[in-house]
Amino acid sequence: MVMAFQIALIVFSLLLMLLVLMHKGKGGGLSDMFGGGMQSSVGGSSVAERNLDRITVVVGLIWFACVVVLGLLVKLGD
Repeated sequence: MVMAFQIALIVFSLLLMLLVLMHKGKGGGLSDMFGGGMQSSVGGSSVAERNLDRITVVVGLIWFACVVVLGLLVKLGD
């Protein structure tokens, strides 16, 4: 059971990193440093950004739940 949650945590961690990196930079910060501030807003759709936000929040909540359940399993297993 612990092994399944460890694997799920790794998968959701990688997925969460990918989703966060897919977000468009809002200006100021590291996104401007790599040329993100030079681009116009033609490339992105507000519906796509909203869906990406929702998916990122859901995956983040699942990731958090995996962390909590894994912590409880390890604590109760000792």
